[in-house]
Amino acid sequence: MSNRIYLDHAATTPVLPEARAAMERGFGVWANPNSPHGDGRAARALLEEARKSIADVLAWRHDVIFTSGASEAIEIAGAQAKVAGRAHGATEHPIVHHAMGPNSQVIPVHASGLIDEEALAIVLANGPSLVAIQHVNNETGVIQPIERIAKSVRAAGSLLLVDCAQSAGKLPIPDADFVAACGHKLGGPPGVGVLLVQDLGTLEAAGGGQEKGYRRGTQDMPSALAFAAALDARHYDLDRLAALRSRLENAVKDSGGVVIGEDTPRIPTIGSVALPGGSSASLLVQFDLAGIAVSAGSACSSGKMKASDVLAAMRVPDEVAGGFIRVSFGPYTSEADIDRFLDEWQRIASRAQAA
Repeated sequence: MSNRIYLDHAATTPVLPEARAAMERGFGVWANPNSPHGDGRAARALLEEARKSIADVLAWRHDVIFTSGASEAIEIAGAQAKVAGRAHGATEHPIVHHAMGPNSQVIPVHASGLIDEEALAIVLANGPSLVAIQHVNNETGVIQPIERIAKSVRAAGSLLLVDCAQSAGKLPIPDADFVAACGHKLGGPPGVGVLLVQDLGTLEAAGGGQEKGYRRGTQDMPSALAFAAALDARHYDLDRLAALRSRLENAVKDSGGVVIGEDTPRIPTIGSVALPGGSSASLLVQFDLAGIAVSAGSACSSGKMKASDVLAAMRVPDEVAGGFIRVSFGPYTSEADIDRFLDEWQRIASRAQAA
């Protein structure tokens, strides 16, 4: 497997050495961090060290609740936010549609992938709601104008939940009421995340003694330390990755491909491309056989190979959406990786044009 190229970092990225070392340190202090004895207090001290480190690196001056990942963080906010209404963007991660409930109002997006702010205003006029808007889309990399959206949400007396799974540790955390993030998208381990809460008074307690009563279950202290270490390592050179993505996308277009969201602000770690008339399933298989890991959208649903709800919401033509793949970069993605991807892309495109 050593000759394979991994370009699916938006699904999960390999654990960084710093995170591995921090997790090992946590394993050396083995006790329940909620136990009152000396061993438990030592474990608690490390958990609080991780909490403070995460808050400091993210420049978050409010509460940090540990969770099992961004999905659980979103579920906690969706179920426990002290406001009656619920609304969410049409291109949110699948967990948001579930967490916000069947009565949540869906806010459409423009063809660019950006939230329709006029439609948002209509939703906000219906009364206070928890509004869930993703910072960076997990399929297209589109960056929402969260600062402007946050002002509108607050002015209407509503609360804002922002999914930062793809942006935490890469872009500044927005000034939202609730922020969800996780470790495994940025070099930490899977199974650990955080819900950042600006005011605990806006969140119903869940019962139980953990995390000030807002989340049940024993905390995973070693993973919390590893998450903090991955954040603190700061390995992402976004200028370098932007140059790599530009190189990839220009070559894709030169060979008949399409870039999704090309004219919209996007995070450099995600490239969304398509071969018009192609098949996402076929593309994934061909790249996999060539030793290259890419995806066709969210790892939570891409295995089902259904049409992308995100692209449908953006009104991407079926001919283009049917041949969509996501190419996502990690901190160590190299020019050689991109060259190898492009060699295979051009072979696939040439075969498709000759057929």
